[in-house]
Amino acid sequence: MENTLSPDWGRKADKNLIKRWPKDENGELSEPVFLERLYSMDMGAELRVNMLEAYGIPCLLTYPGDGSFGRVFLGMSGNGVNIYVPREKYEDAKALCKEENNEQL
Repeated sequence: MENTLSPDWGRKADKNLIKRWPKDENGELSEPVFLERLYSMDMGAELRVNMLEAYGIPCLLTYPGDGSFGRVFLGMSGNGVNIYVPREKYEDAKALCKEENNEQL
């Protein structure tokens, strides 16, 4: 499973995301941490990202394999979407996801 990013991820990311992404004491972007991989068949990934963003947790999305190609042409990625959050927001994001999963049971 792809759960690491290249060091230059910030240069490739959406500029609006970069504005919301926390920075360290030196003004550098905080390290993104892998949260989970979701599949878009039921809009679960979009709902999860919207929930996290509503709580002030920015999300960086990557599409493993040829996922970005499928997303453009099919509207979804057959390989799912990897969600990354800032290191200092990881525990909050994990707790929110767990709580949401418990509510859905």
